Amino acid sequence: MKQVPIIDTYTAARMVKEGDTLLQGGFGMTGNPVHLMHALAELGTKNLTFIGNNTGEVGLGGGRLLKNGQLKKLVGSFFTSNPDAVKAVQAGLIDYELLPQGTLAEALRAGGAGIGGFYTPASAGTLIAADRETKVIDGVEQVFIKGLRGNVAFIRAWRADTAGNLQYRMTEQNFNKAMATAADLVIAEVEEIVEVGEIQPEHIHTPGCYIDYLVQATLTLEDLGMSASVSSSKKVDESRMNMARRALTELKKGDVVNLGIGIPTLVADLITEEHGIILHTENGMLGVGPVPADGGGAMDYPVNAGKIPVTALKGSSYFDSADSFAMIRGGHIDVAIMGGLEVDEAANLANWAVPGKPLLGVGGAMDLAKGAKRLIITMTHTNPDGSSKIVPACTLPLTASGVVSLIITELAVFDYSDHQLTLIELMPNATLEEVRTKTSASFVEKLS
Repeated sequence: MKQVPIIDTYTAARMVKEGDTLLQGGFGMTGNPVHLMHALAELGTKNLTFIGNNTGEVGLGGGRLLKNGQLKKLVGSFFTSNPDAVKAVQAGLIDYELLPQGTLAEALRAGGAGIGGFYTPASAGTLIAADRETKVIDGVEQVFIKGLRGNVAFIRAWRADTAGNLQYRMTEQNFNKAMATAADLVIAEVEEIVEVGEIQPEHIHTPGCYIDYLVQATLTLEDLGMSASVSSSKKVDESRMNMARRALTELKKGDVVNLGIGIPTLVADLITEEHGIILHTENGMLGVGPVPADGGGAMDYPVNAGKIPVTALKGSSYFDSADSFAMIRGGHIDVAIMGGLEVDEAANLANWAVPGKPLLGVGGAMDLAKGAKRLIITMTHTNPDGSSKIVPACTLPLTASGVVSLIITELAVFDYSDHQLTLIELMPNATLEEVRTKTSASFVEKLS
């Protein structure tokens, strides 16, 4: 049986050379090879191209490399979670390439499988696809994405055996599993190393043939950043809760549902076991339960797409990000509930690019908007300046075209009956005149 060398973090970090492309696993700080990244930060190796979902947090993981000026380019999905990344881009200190989260995961899987690239409907018709090859396949516009590979991959697993077989814990598979296949040199940071045979074959997620070196490093609460713990107390505006309650009425028993960040997450607090709804989180879990009542964090619980610790209901399952987005694009998610910045008369959605801010975070929105069978948008009816968010035509960068099924605001509920924007319901304490005044889009009325 193969024996994989066990080395220390600094020996591993020295294997990254100036100018290398570095893959870094993790979703936020969950499943993040933080000790390897910190060792690399101490060495100061420069001119690195970083590929990962995000660059950790300020002072944690890739955040340390950012502060040191070691990164020349970022390739990933959600860099706005680290203010230092935003500052570096605004200052022109670093280049970047933004990919939808599911596209990033699939590009890594393709790179690791020796596939040159693939077509995906995610990002078609958006700014992200502006310079990419497109093709209409079966009547659907799709964008060509090249497979991604790196010189070195730093990944994190929970257990390894001496042959390099890896076992991940809860939602820590995320990007690690695909990255383990997609680099010339793969170094796995693990919590525990055991003898061959102590991990049963059916519990091995990454076979040892992909792994070149092992590093044992113990995770601490400080390594988990914002996911270290969660407060069980939160105050929510009643109008937002009304939107969440109304959204819940659209869900039926057995539905597989993905909830976006913001108002949609409030729906999770309303779902009980009796509803029979299966919550999906794109970082790799089906069967998401409520926030832990004991205030526990990611050391003891899985995390959701908001990087918040959650519980796992009976029958839950874990998987990696590539499989998660295959579920989404493959039409296996019944309903997605997302926030919005603008929705227009043609059911187009804009929800990822904020005016005046760098386009550094798209996450999974484009994949979900295209892939979910039904898309519900929950958002405030107007912007802080009083301008309408329901508009004749979106002026903000599009997330996806013609995808919205239902809009729920604090004032009203709209659908697209007969392919036109239709007011079907007033929310508590709202009047028809107020909705007409605050909606710039044209709509028809079918109030019951």
